[in-house]
Amino acid sequence: MGVFSAGDFQDHEQVVFVRDPATGLRAIVAIHSTARGPAFGGCRLWPYATEEEALRDVLRLSAGMTLKAAVMGLPFGGGKSVIIGDPARDKTPELLHAMGRAVHALGGRYLMADDVGTTVGDMAVIRRVTPHARGLAGADGAPCPATAWGVYQGMLAAAEHAFGSPDLAGRRVAVQGLGSVGMRLCGFLHAAGARLLVGDLDPARVETACRRFAAVAVEPAAILGAEADVLSPNALGAVLDDRSIPAIRAPVVCGAANNQLAEPRHGEALHRRGILYAPDFVVNAGGLIDVAHEGPGYDPAAVLRDCERIRRVAAELFGRAAREGRPTADVALEMAAAALPGRNPGPRLAA
Repeated sequence: MGVFSAGDFQDHEQVVFVRDPATGLRAIVAIHSTARGPAFGGCRLWPYATEEEALRDVLRLSAGMTLKAAVMGLPFGGGKSVIIGDPARDKTPELLHAMGRAVHALGGRYLMADDVGTTVGDMAVIRRVTPHARGLAGADGAPCPATAWGVYQGMLAAAEHAFGSPDLAGRRVAVQGLGSVGMRLCGFLHAAGARLLVGDLDPARVETACRRFAAVAVEPAAILGAEADVLSPNALGAVLDDRSIPAIRAPVVCGAANNQLAEPRHGEALHRRGILYAPDFVVNAGGLIDVAHEGPGYDPAAVLRDCERIRRVAAELFGRAAREGRPTADVALEMAAAALPGRNPGPRLAA
């Protein structure tokens, strides 16, 4: 694999390939920037089809974390790690310990947390070998719902800009992906009186959402084109592309999935269609805000209050983009770049 020539290599500071034959660990750690502080980003465990696919994902995700920390004014840089494997079959304490040792060898330049395929429980296992694993479980064993609450705050700002009111009562919201974040987001939206359309590859999750939140099930292949007021992508990235954007029937897109734009030009495509796009690295920053609060006196309620800054930043973004007649994706990149000392992420960094 050619790392330096990879299309998503954005002057990353460090890319580390990790292999541990004893546990079967094959992983990549990407540190995009430490300009604002140690690089922070989750550890994703996923059955990538190829090593090239894993490299592309970790490069895109780590660059996005730089933007996320910068636009929210947090003391972190951007990083990410991916483990190539099936979380249901390959994840063992031994493999997690091997990953922890690899992270520890970086000397605190990279701080990891849970992501797709890993949990806060896994981070507790990894903390047995390194202090550089973050993410705390609440009394119920689940992480603080900061990411979902932050997306909800971003959606309130989007609704106020697009519809003239933040009130989501009666609004139809199409939620793609019912993992930890998507399901919790459904809870917040249901409490606000929104009408939910839900789609997920796991029928059991769909059934749960329908039962708990009076949601209407939509086939996963059709959820992006569902007739709704808001489309909320909360699964994997690159879902907004040449094929899906023309089919979108919602005037607002706001969700937690990372790297929703398949290519940077798709931000312009959404703008041309008159769709208000809430860049994911702005609205899904709740998890990063949560980590910034970790330490003595950690208070989940204070974390959620702090996540309300996402609504303010999103409102500023939407207002500026409207005044300048420009895509929100481009304006958000400029806002992040302005907070990065000596660095300019440039237009290639997809949101």
